[in-house]
Amino acid sequence: MTFSWRKSSWSTDQTNCVELANTGAVRDSKNPTGPILTVELAPFLAAIKSGRFDHS
Repeated sequence: MTFSWRKSSWSTDQTNCVELANTGAVRDSKNPTGPILTVELAPFLAAIKSGRFDHS
């Protein structure tokens, strides 16, 4: 499967961020050949926007 990766527009550093593929796959931009996490995109983005993964 071929992925089309993009980095967050909020990223100011081109290496310390996550990348999202058009399929809902996520990877660490520091390790592009490493593991890939696949998610259901809509619920995952909703969880991010709600702050569910924020560190306190």
